[in-house]
Amino acid sequence: MENPEKNNPPSFFLIIIALIIGSALFKQVDFKTFKVEHPALAAVYLITLVGCVYFLIKGRKGRVEK
Repeated sequence: MENPEKNNPPSFFLIIIALIIGSALFKQVDFKTFKVEHPALAAVYLITLVGCVYFLIKGRKGRVEK
């Protein structure tokens, strides 16, 4: 019998958050001058994006190892 935990997709909620925060962070950066419009807000976006990706990877590894 197949283990149902192996077939679980990544968290839909975390993927949506990562896409929204990533696109917002991308829009904040001016690539001609490599400056950020609002540095404090960009830092919050970056921390959130890194945390979201971390939990996505951590959840994926936990499912694969079991």
